[in-house]
Amino acid sequence: MMKIRMAALALVMLCAQSVVSAQTPKVLNVGYVGRQTAPEGIAMTAFADEVKKRSGGRIEIRQHPGGALGGDREVLEGLQIGTVDIAIPSTSVIANFVPELQILDIPFLFRDYDHAQAVLDGPIGQEMLAKAGSKGLVGLAFGGIGFRQLTNSKRAVTSPDDVKGLKIRTQENQIHLQVWRALGALPTPMALPEVFTSLQQGTVDGQENPIGAILNNKFGQVQKYLTLTNHAFTPIGMVMSPTAYNALSDADKKMMIEAARNAMRVCKEQVALVERTGVDALRQQGMQVVEKVDTAKFQAQLKGAYAELGKRFGEAAINRIRDFK
Repeated sequence: MMKIRMAALALVMLCAQSVVSAQTPKVLNVGYVGRQTAPEGIAMTAFADEVKKRSGGRIEIRQHPGGALGGDREVLEGLQIGTVDIAIPSTSVIANFVPELQILDIPFLFRDYDHAQAVLDGPIGQEMLAKAGSKGLVGLAFGGIGFRQLTNSKRAVTSPDDVKGLKIRTQENQIHLQVWRALGALPTPMALPEVFTSLQQGTVDGQENPIGAILNNKFGQVQKYLTLTNHAFTPIGMVMSPTAYNALSDADKKMMIEAARNAMRVCKEQVALVERTGVDALRQQGMQVVEKVDTAKFQAQLKGAYAELGKRFGEAAINRIRDFK
């Protein structure tokens, strides 16, 4: 009788464990430096909702916005060692791990957002995503958070001459450093979570980011001048840890990629929404806005940098992106 009872108890416990296991979702942690209300944050919420729905609740995407898991570089290193599951950093930082992506940082490379997204969704972007695999990263999809604009606390920038001597925070990216030096600025690479305090304390005079990032990081509170330079598009890449990705079934891998692509479309819609109202919002915060910029003068100032970049990447590769339709 005792043996029967023990066997019955063991069966009950096994069934209970199976029920708990079935009810406990697989958690995937996502780290990013933007706020959850930023375009990329809203996109990640859409991604999480789609994954939950399509997996029947088996997979939960847990968001850690605002640099809670570190800056872009730290999060990418976390992906490589498996302590972070998914991230959506700027490709400017991913390029430190996947050098082929550096070509996307060439200033004035893209005509508009539609051109940039077409390149990223097309064969060029897919080739770049594939290269992440050899660097300990799994590329899911590319998107973008808009064109970068310049802010500073010293003076209105209307020409390249006004840039000279400004201490400008940049991303940790060699092309960005090269470009700002060519314009006569003093570029200072810095993780995004550190930028507000550095601007507030005067460690740097300015920074450059898309309108959405300027708003969401409240840079208008510590910057006086905004110049709509549109000098570089800001692609982002949704990348995943190989450890987390390889633990998924083939069906779930496909789902992740599809949900990531859908999320990047949501991001594009949100960027368009922010940019329709964002400049006026910053103006209402007290920023002086320079809207008319002579792009040709900036490009002329960068003639030497363009020559070096042409040798580095090859004019054919650059023109393949520039002329893509």
